[in-house]
Amino acid sequence: MIKFALIKLLLMDDKIFQEKIDKDRKIEPKDWMPEKYRSHLIRQISQHAHSEIIGMQPEGQWISRAPSLRSKMILLAKVQDEAGHGLYLYSACETLGISRDQLISQLHSGAAKYSSIFNYPTLSWADMGAIGWLVDGAAIVNQVSLQRTSYGPYSRGMIKICKEESFHQRQGYEIMAELAKGTKEQKDMAQDALNRFWWPSIMMFGPHDADSPRSGNAMKWKIKRQTNDELRQSFIDKTVGQAEVIGLKIPDPDLKWNEKRGHYDFGEIDWEEFWNVVNGNGPCNKERLDHHINAHQEGEWVREAARAYANKQIKN
Repeated sequence: MIKFALIKLLLMDDKIFQEKIDKDRKIEPKDWMPEKYRSHLIRQISQHAHSEIIGMQPEGQWISRAPSLRSKMILLAKVQDEAGHGLYLYSACETLGISRDQLISQLHSGAAKYSSIFNYPTLSWADMGAIGWLVDGAAIVNQVSLQRTSYGPYSRGMIKICKEESFHQRQGYEIMAELAKGTKEQKDMAQDALNRFWWPSIMMFGPHDADSPRSGNAMKWKIKRQTNDELRQSFIDKTVGQAEVIGLKIPDPDLKWNEKRGHYDFGEIDWEEFWNVVNGNGPCNKERLDHHINAHQEGEWVREAARAYANKQIKN
């Protein structure tokens, strides 16, 4: 009888929770939530946070090699922004009852993932443009939707992040536009960067909806407001025209406008490559993770000093 009563209470809680979601009311940290909702958010927000932090690496490598002081200042500010985004997101994740140490431990052990796009090398200055234009552009398409996500701390954090990411996208597009109207070598450099980052960028939205088992609950709980394929299509539709304006060509021979659908048709994504990179076998997976682990270990003395200072302040 006691077990039956508990199950009945849980079912009532689930019903009340879903009704709140359906009415577009935010879920806050102290509210009751299903464990699956909580665990889904931890996985998604932590992956987002890890991506912001790991994503500093491919761009950070070019700060000292930027072609001008202006370029260096802009890139440095952008990398600092990404660090801030990671901190906002880690803080939002901690409201779900998991510690920062646990989140970092999951990243280092491989239990938690980050966006596969950051496991590709940055071979030229044009890659800074491609990352800003394509990678941050894809992120904005996804994150604008996340401003309306059902979990309050995540939703509010995304508002500030989206404002900053929009600057990053414009900065990247400016780099590509300048290169595209420069010498033949500069335009070739921009086209090469577009060729290498196009497909990984549209992979960022994840598997097709039919192959994404978590999408159902994410949509039901309004963690996500649009599916992977809807977001990917929106990004492609926005980006094709931008490439045409600056005279660059999207590297997809199957790309064409479909008048009936009102969208671009595009070629098949190499999902074997996607899963290979996700599972740790990309060009830079080991390099990116090793760098983060080493930096984390070398920074332990800073964290110890901060904890000691905080404890002293509490005692005083």
